[in-house]
This record gives sequence, C-alpha cells and structure tokens, in this order.
Amino acid sequence: MKPLQVGLIGFGTVGRGTWDVLCRNGEEIARRAGRPIRITWIGTRTPERARQGSRGITGVQFADDPGVVVRHPDIDIVCELIGGIEPARSLILDAIAHGKHVVTANKALLAQYGNEIFAAAHAKGVMVAFEGAVAGGVPIIKALREGLTANRIEWIAGIINGTSNFILSEMRDKGLAFDAVLKEAQARGYAEADPTFDIEGVDAAHKLTIMSAIAFGIPMQFERCYKEGISKLTQADIRYAEQLGYRIKLLGITKRVKEGIELRVHPTLIPSRRLIANVEGVMNAVLVKGDAVGPTMYYGAGAGAEPTASAVVADLVDITRLHTADPDHRVPHLAFQPDRMSDVPVLPMDEVVTSYYLRMRVLDRPGVLADITRILADASISIDAMIQREPGEGEEQVDIIMLTHPAREKNVNAAMAKIEALPVVTGKVTRIRLEELGRS
Repeated sequence: MKPLQVGLIGFGTVGRGTWDVLCRNGEEIARRAGRPIRITWIGTRTPERARQGSRGITGVQFADDPGVVVRHPDIDIVCELIGGIEPARSLILDAIAHGKHVVTANKALLAQYGNEIFAAAHAKGVMVAFEGAVAGGVPIIKALREGLTANRIEWIAGIINGTSNFILSEMRDKGLAFDAVLKEAQARGYAEADPTFDIEGVDAAHKLTIMSAIAFGIPMQFERCYKEGISKLTQADIRYAEQLGYRIKLLGITKRVKEGIELRVHPTLIPSRRLIANVEGVMNAVLVKGDAVGPTMYYGAGAGAEPTASAVVADLVDITRLHTADPDHRVPHLAFQPDRMSDVPVLPMDEVVTSYYLRMRVLDRPGVLADITRILADASISIDAMIQREPGEGEEQVDIIMLTHPAREKNVNAAMAKIEALPVVTGKVTRIRLEELGRS
C-alpha cells in the first residue's frame, strides 16, 4: 500500500529519536500498521545544520518554514516536536484546518490549550495523538483511554518528573542538600539551566492535567491545578520521614471525591513499602486505582530521545490504522464522547482532605507540646504519630514531628498560623502532605 507520509516539525533530541526508531524498526512497524510510514518532510529552523548532521537521512525534504510542511498536500500526519506554546499551537491548528492528523508530545500546550485543539480536531474529523506528552515511553495515555475503559477511575498518583525524582533520590541516598544535588542534575543534563518548571512542579502539573481530563472526562484545567515544588525540602525532613517509615516523592495526584476532583502536585510522604516509593533516579511511575481492577502501576523512562520516540511512533501507527475509519468510531481524544464530558468542579486546595507531616522547631520548655496539641485539637486535627527529639548538649531548641490523621487543608493552614505565633516556636512550621495510597 502507499506509505502514509509524515511531516516532522522539530528535529531536536526527540525528532532525531523518532527518525531513528522509525527507520530501524520500519519493516516491523509497517507490518503492525498495515502500510509503511515515511517521514518525507522535516521542518526546522536550521535545515542546513540538520542536513549536515543527518547521515543516512535520504528521501527527505527540509524546510526552514514549518508552515510549508503543515500545508503540504502530500502530508497525511503532522508530527509536532518543537515544544512550547507558540508557534506550536498555531501550527497544530493550521494542520487541523488543512485536514491533517496530528501527533504531539507537547504537554504544556495540551494542558493549556488542549480543549481548543481537540474541539477543532473533532469538528474537522481528524485525530490528535499525544502519548509522548506524559511519562515519555510509558504508555499511560493508552492505558487510561483504552486499557482501563471498563473502570471508574478513583485516583491517580504519579512520579511524572524525572528531574525532581533524581534530586530527591540523591538527597536521600547521599545525604546531600538540595542545591548541591540540583547542580549535579544540571551537570548530568537532567535539569535545565533554569530548572523552575521541574523543581516547582509545573511540568508535573501539565502532565497531571492531561491524565485527570482522561480519567474523569473533564476539560483540561491546568490553571486550577495546585502546584508546590521540592526546592524547600531539607535533609532533616527526608531523614525524619525515613525514621517514620516513609519516603518523600514529588507526586501528581488527581482524585475523585464526593465534592469534586482533586488536582494537585506537591511533595508527598509515601509508606516506604509501597512500590512507587521505591522508584528512584530519573524514572517515572504512575499508579492508577480503578474500581474493578484495583491499583495498577506503569513504570519506565519518562524522557529521553528514544523512550519518547517510542510513544510518538506508536501514535503514528495508531493513526495509520484508523485514519480511514469513520471519525465517530475512533477512540475519543479524552476517552469520553465529546458531548458526554463532565462539568464536575476541580476543588480548591483549601478543601482537600489528606494526612500531614508537621515539623516544628521549638524552645525546650515545659508545656510546649500541650499548647501545640491544643491548637490542633481546636482545628479538628488528630495526631497519628509523633517524634520529640531531645536537645543536644548546650542546645535550647528541639524538633517536634507529628503525623496527623486526615484533615482539611484550610484547617491545617489555620492551625499552623496559630502554632507559628506561639513564643516558644522559633520558625515556620514545615508541612508535607501524606498519602497511604492503599495496597500498592
């Protein structure tokens, strides 16, 4: 059969990886797809450099204007791998307007403009595939949209940013401070020169927004996602968590509760016996709880040239198989039929109920603990476990660490403010949320 022709926009790390995987496994991919898939055009700002550094790339035309690729009449699928918001958004909408199917790994774009893009694709009868946008080579989008379609998804908890997971793993294993490990991550190429998106939870929030929309059939609502990063975590908290039987991970958590949908990214204490607590380094893992299947976990490389290319090429195969199908018989972009999307609200963080780790630095005086527990009791916060350290020789201050039973966030915030106002408390209260994550 005539090959399906792909126009590749962006020829960086993932673009080159996509080319390599498609060429190396081309025969097997064609057997699975039912026809060959060929990259025939590449749009890049530096075509000359791409040509010079592209040994073995033949039968391809380069263009420094990606619009040429997007609008070319022979192109069946536009594969957008440039990242960022613009010009990626305009190029994808242009491709859709010209009747092209689209593959993208652009999580930031989909989290913020996915509703617009999917609506345009639905109106035009074309597909937008985006497996590579979440967790690299881990096929979590396909699992949520298809593999778990019989289930009512109850919650998702994911380690979905490899940079942050590497930093936390190194802090725990080597006893190093955050700043030192961040420098190491940058030296190894795991962290950008400006690591804000990774260490402050923004990248994870993009990915969580996409998964939440698929799991619960709600529109993308990135602006409603609570984001808290790892830059303020200390060795003391990692050490105390270990002593209490927990590990700290940056988790993206989305959960269906009676009042609505929780959508939050933050450092989280997880029992060290849980599988997800033992995911180390730059690896990703997503834990999904369905009502029928129970907890299932998806683990693998969350970034990199060929892991992400694996997901991109899988999307190309899916589109090749289905591009002639009646649009009404394809898997919907967000798993639910477009006219059956839900308007259930995303809860503000103040209304979230979970357990907490609290650490307070206090003067070693009689009655301190009684004052603190009274404040917590008045806020309807009960204590599950506690550590009170003896002061070192010559020291007048001591740490008190408490684990709470589930409590509402706004009650915990109010109690923390009152505790910090006590004259015997010498600094800010450290608060880290805690999730048991069931039998996982």
